[in-house]
Amino acid sequence: MRTVFVLLALLGIAFAHVHQMRLRKKDSLRKMLIREGQWEAYMATKSELRASRTSFAAGFPQKVNDYDDAEYVGNITVGTPGQPFEVILDTGSANLWIPDSTCAGGLTNPCEKKNKFQSSQSSTWVKNGRSFTISYGTGSAKGFLGQDTVRFGTDDTDLTVPKCTFGQATSIAPFFKNEVIDGILGLAFQALAVDNVKPPFIEAIDQKLVEQPLFTVWLEHEFNLENVPGGIYTYGAVDTTNCGPVIAYQPLSSATYFENMIAQCLLSFQFKLTSVSIGSYSNSKGWQVISDTGTSLMSAPKDIADKVAAQVGAKFDRTYGLYMLPDCKTPFADLQLVIGSQTYTLNYENMIFPYCQIYDVGNKRMGFAPSLQALDM
Repeated sequence: MRTVFVLLALLGIAFAHVHQMRLRKKDSLRKMLIREGQWEAYMATKSELRASRTSFAAGFPQKVNDYDDAEYVGNITVGTPGQPFEVILDTGSANLWIPDSTCAGGLTNPCEKKNKFQSSQSSTWVKNGRSFTISYGTGSAKGFLGQDTVRFGTDDTDLTVPKCTFGQATSIAPFFKNEVIDGILGLAFQALAVDNVKPPFIEAIDQKLVEQPLFTVWLEHEFNLENVPGGIYTYGAVDTTNCGPVIAYQPLSSATYFENMIAQCLLSFQFKLTSVSIGSYSNSKGWQVISDTGTSLMSAPKDIADKVAAQVGAKFDRTYGLYMLPDCKTPFADLQLVIGSQTYTLNYENMIFPYCQIYDVGNKRMGFAPSLQALDM
């Protein structure tokens, strides 16, 4: 099952402090490896990496996302003139990092086919000197910090943010070797960032480069097409071209965590999900959840996932780590999610969530609006 919490790419249409970025949909690593018959071998290697992983002595490791199912990527440039990179635009983390020109990795060298940043070719690059380390479920990215201009796109009219601090990776985990991305652009709050580095979008807000301190994510329904436009990020405004009127806003339940540095748990766009129901199953226990563009699958506690899967006739496949449907063409009941006082419906067609989402950084809340494309389908 596919869902909308995924990733992105870009189009540069600039208004007064409002910038839109077109997304591009690509095959996920999971899909590619399953198609090529290499998924089981990959999972075995992944388990070995997790078992043997050691901590780096320097830096402050941050557990973020596993990107097996990342399907939407975005283009950015770094430096002057801009050097292009494909990145995950990730609301589940807060650091920007890209491979440095010195990035290597032994015999497998995950950096070999990546775009690499040449600091000597940028007239606006400034040396920082501090090291950085970000820890993932299957490895890490580590290197040093630099400062330069970051453009959310590749055109001159795209959101351009000077003096951004970012990671220049000299080593990245082996599992990045087969990924379509070069690096990751975190869009979460600064309190979530390793070394408290200010994220580029927060930098844009502080420099008053955007009209409103928020961005909208609209993901386009592209069915089974790959490497095609897949949606738009709108920085500084609610997307009224692709999204209908905002249905409701939900306060972030972890907003106080961003202001209380004593807190042990720092999450990103976290809010309360009141209940879930599908078919004859209903559960109103209530949970804390996050909206994370760094993954394209919905996840839930196993007991809930099992019950939802049972309602649609899906069976868990240990080989692929997914619930599989015996017949993808047979309709089943809608999944109902209650957030605040509103009920949001996910239909059976690949469980695509037919809504736009507004990440209101300034007011620490999530907004939900209907996708105009979904209304026309």
